[in-house]
Amino acid sequence: MQAVKLLSGMLIALTIPFAAMAESSRPNILLIMADDLGYSDLGSYGGEIETPTLDDLANEGVKMSSFYVAPTCSPTRAMLMSGTDNHLVGLGTMAEVLPFSPSLQDRPGYEGHINKKAHSLPSLLSDAGYDTYMAGKWHLGKAPEQDPHNFGFDQAFTLLDGGASHYKPLEDSEVRVENVTYRENGKDVEVPADFFSSEFYTDKLISYIDSGRDNGEPFFAWLAFTAPHWPLHAPEEYIEKYQGRYDEGYDAIREDRLKRIWQGNLFEGAFTAAEPAEVPNPRWSELSDEERERQARKMEVYAAMVDHMDMNIQRLFDYLKDTGQYNNTLIVFVSDNGAAGEDHARGYSPGDENTDNSLANIGKQGSNVNYGFRWAEVSSTPFSLVKGTSAEGGISSPAIIRLPASMPSAQNGSVVHGYGRIDDLLPTFLEIADIDDPGTAYKGEEKFPITGQSLLPVWRDEAEPRNKAVGGEMFAQPYIRMGDWKLRSAYAPDGSPAMMERPYEWELFNLAEDRGETTDLSDDYPERVESMMEEWKRYVERVGVVEPE
Repeated sequence: MQAVKLLSGMLIALTIPFAAMAESSRPNILLIMADDLGYSDLGSYGGEIETPTLDDLANEGVKMSSFYVAPTCSPTRAMLMSGTDNHLVGLGTMAEVLPFSPSLQDRPGYEGHINKKAHSLPSLLSDAGYDTYMAGKWHLGKAPEQDPHNFGFDQAFTLLDGGASHYKPLEDSEVRVENVTYRENGKDVEVPADFFSSEFYTDKLISYIDSGRDNGEPFFAWLAFTAPHWPLHAPEEYIEKYQGRYDEGYDAIREDRLKRIWQGNLFEGAFTAAEPAEVPNPRWSELSDEERERQARKMEVYAAMVDHMDMNIQRLFDYLKDTGQYNNTLIVFVSDNGAAGEDHARGYSPGDENTDNSLANIGKQGSNVNYGFRWAEVSSTPFSLVKGTSAEGGISSPAIIRLPASMPSAQNGSVVHGYGRIDDLLPTFLEIADIDDPGTAYKGEEKFPITGQSLLPVWRDEAEPRNKAVGGEMFAQPYIRMGDWKLRSAYAPDGSPAMMERPYEWELFNLAEDRGETTDLSDDYPERVESMMEEWKRYVERVGVVEPE
């Protein structure tokens, strides 16, 4: 192949065998992000859903038992892009929430989109010679100046909204997920008639990577799936595959997952798993036969979405292997938050003649349902609560990492237990790409410094315990963590504006022994609570959290 380099102002053409160049160059970086995937949905994390591609990746690389994200999607993406806290860089809360939260409006860090003081991961990599590509969900702003093309992506096909139909949007529909914006390289576009999200995003990313394959530069690629985010949609053959698998209900599936989790030694030691929350959502025993059939169908479609996503990841891996790029690629797979228990269809779907949520149509075009709180609890096994909370079920994510063949890592197929969070990925990628930390300014503009830490020692199972205080907050649900101790205020979200003003109800947990957050130790360790409250106050002051009155 022809590789072209600019050297001392001269353009020199070099003929280099592709395979040799791939082995000697800086590694490619591939980030794959699922949307609302629960901690135990993947087979390698205890799930019954068939995910052979990601399970094989876990056997080739390592799994993290303690990887964390923000409670919801756009704040997680802001932390990924900037390498620091979401409250600093514009996503102190989600844009969708701001109209209902007057106390958060016009506050620094609460713009509802990524702001100009954020560092940009793709910009840093692009300026250092990486080709940068993205396909999938952006959710960091819709204005032209917030376009991913302006944050350093050479090519990007993105859904700007937080969620959408996985099929081509229906015309003349009032439903929120049918009224969305897709954009490619700065221009609004329509998707084709045969559009299906996971397939289309994968095809698009492969085409981007292939377009730059002969230029000799490494790539950073972000495949940001919208699966398995509501609405539940999947190809019919995948739905049929799971027919009848969930007829036994929530508790039976949860118990089977727990058995596989303990047998698979996912954690350093067993602990008491969280029990189902005391919320209005009925338990399986309280459902009628008709409602059980409907609930089982929802989970069948959800599982089909995850299975279908896994198949498309295999297509991407096959392309990288066929083109000689796989062995020189760092691959990271994560979810953007915990499993989603909120009822989107109730809150945002007025319904019209284009919507058909009948049992027979669930999963097909025109349906608009989510799988609900009780199935989300199952997806969060063995943790407590779900997306939108500061509980472990809201902020814990599966994380599978395969380092390039040239880089040492922990034993293939092993589980590493060191702590990591989504804002740690930016400094990790910079280290792998041999790029210096840009500090508090970039290209003459003031920036918030990167506060995440490289995860390479964790992935090599060489990391020291992280005892530095780490905090987070969303929807008036805060937490502060110091080592294995976690102080939090968390409850099942109800979707009402009033939840943003709910007073804190602090509880203390020792995660080394109680990752299920079943035993509040605040009365037993008042001095620890006091010291951690001081750390919380410092965190609030540093990042500008707006607290309830």
